[in-house]
Amino acid sequence: MRVTLLQTDIVWEDKQENLRLLRRKLKALRGVAEIVVLPETFSTGFSMDSRRLAEPVSGVTITTLRQWAAEFQFAITGSYIACDEEVDANKNAVPIPDKSYYNRAFFLTPEGEAYYYDKRHLFRMGQETEHFTAGSQRPVISYRGWNILLLVCYDLRFPVWSRNVNNEYDLLIYVANWPVPRRRVWDILLQARALENISYVCGVNRIGTDGNQMLYNGGSVIYSPKGDLLASVPDHEEGTATATLDLSALREFRQKFPAWKDADAFSIENL
Repeated sequence: MRVTLLQTDIVWEDKQENLRLLRRKLKALRGVAEIVVLPETFSTGFSMDSRRLAEPVSGVTITTLRQWAAEFQFAITGSYIACDEEVDANKNAVPIPDKSYYNRAFFLTPEGEAYYYDKRHLFRMGQETEHFTAGSQRPVISYRGWNILLLVCYDLRFPVWSRNVNNEYDLLIYVANWPVPRRRVWDILLQARALENISYVCGVNRIGTDGNQMLYNGGSVIYSPKGDLLASVPDHEEGTATATLDLSALREFRQKFPAWKDADAFSIENL
């Protein structure tokens, strides 16, 4: 599986401009990638203006990305500011007024399949808990023989939520807006998640400065199940990096070193 990291700056709260810039970058990856990973809230930045910026899955952001996934023939994943929708009297899908808003991750395939995950751990220090609703489901995505878990930013700090019970996933993806002051945590925990879960781990972070004057310097990487660095994008730069992941090698390593069989049983409550 060829996974491409797409590390970018983000124009603050300007969906149209971010989509315009993204198309050129995606077009260059046709024939290179099978999965392209974007940063968290790639179309707006980490804004708390959820009421104004939120879209349903039938909105322009997801509709456009689904078209591009089909056109360029690779899956696209990231997150955006989302809301639920309902069908009106004219059978049109419309946003539900005054309802919940979500930091919603998406995984859109070239075959037209769409999967979604609402961020479970909201970043209260950035007031995300005041403007978004936490998700309660953790779907594992099946794509071209791989099982994939998609999580968002602050989720990285919570290993129980990331736990790979009985090897239910092969690739763990984190999309993020992870700022410079806490960059060391990002670097350490991504590698730790690969080692403890015996899984490939991909993390994509943005660069630049957001509308709150928060600085980001990237650190987008892919780690092997043994914690080896397979791909990275240079800090402070927009760019891409691609790694080819080997499912057979992963399964062989899990058989040779079956630490997962000795994991403690647990259950997650209050979902």
